[in-house]
Amino acid sequence: MIMNTPVLIIAFNRPQHLARLIERLRMAAPLCVYVAIDGPRDSRAGEAEKVAECRQLVASINWPCEVKTLFQETNLGCGEGVNAAISWFFTQEEEGIILEDDILPELSFFGFCSELLDRYRLEPAVFAISGCNLVPPLSITRPDLPYRFSQIPHIWGWATWKRSWQQHCMDIGDWREELPTQTLWDRAGRSLTGTLLWAGSFDMIRRRQVDTWDVQLVFASMKSGQLTATANVNLTENIGVGPGATNAFMNASDPQPVQHMDFPMINVPIEVDQRADEWTRIHHFHSAGRTRQALALTNSFFREVVKEVQQVARQESSLATDQTDSSR
Repeated sequence: MIMNTPVLIIAFNRPQHLARLIERLRMAAPLCVYVAIDGPRDSRAGEAEKVAECRQLVASINWPCEVKTLFQETNLGCGEGVNAAISWFFTQEEEGIILEDDILPELSFFGFCSELLDRYRLEPAVFAISGCNLVPPLSITRPDLPYRFSQIPHIWGWATWKRSWQQHCMDIGDWREELPTQTLWDRAGRSLTGTLLWAGSFDMIRRRQVDTWDVQLVFASMKSGQLTATANVNLTENIGVGPGATNAFMNASDPQPVQHMDFPMINVPIEVDQRADEWTRIHHFHSAGRTRQALALTNSFFREVVKEVQQVARQESSLATDQTDSSR
């Protein structure tokens, strides 16, 4: 089958990972490949040589395809480097697959993304597509279906449209105005720990404590209320988690073993699988521990956020009690 969906590879200083990804991509043979490589840091000895090696590896993309490159001369960092790469990609494409250099996809991942990009191209309720499944089958509401919908766009092998990426913004300093507490509560599964988890994450970005881009992607998804089609079998392997990783972290159970996706895929109702999202919140994002960290923050801005979230939680609990009493 001809792979018409364009693919963006985002790389930096790990030529051993990039070489493996290119060899996997060779088996799918996409007709158009974009490669974005961040520049080296002057403070890191030997990094310029590793970045140069990554650039040289682009020449090994020699199956019949068009190759476009974006090589940064200076280091943009974990956040702006990826943001610039994806933004560059979507100045030239309306949709596509995005792979960082440490993500090794199973071959059916490409068909999964391509089919759903086509299926939901004009569907405003769908934000993105993720081939990464962290959740065990027993914690998925309908594991017999090929995919489900999540409020969280997981980015260990994903795809999206230009229309969705245009909602992404690195600066979310006004996140409280753009995502009111009640809306955040609803998007975060109507969970106290879930709401405080994401409120704390968004506020870390506001205070510039973390150099990243993916928290802003979650914010964009929550703000719009759009959902991500997420494979119910895991289609990608993260080979970059370990001592050399930048931001990635993983539990012993994350993700599920890599499997093959069967085709054709039936249509799935566009609604959040709350059970699967709850598992992810508790076991992958460690919402209880991160909520304790959030509650320990002393800045007045975030203390007001906590008060608002706790008030919404109390109102929710009171309403549930009244409904129970009235049904007796």
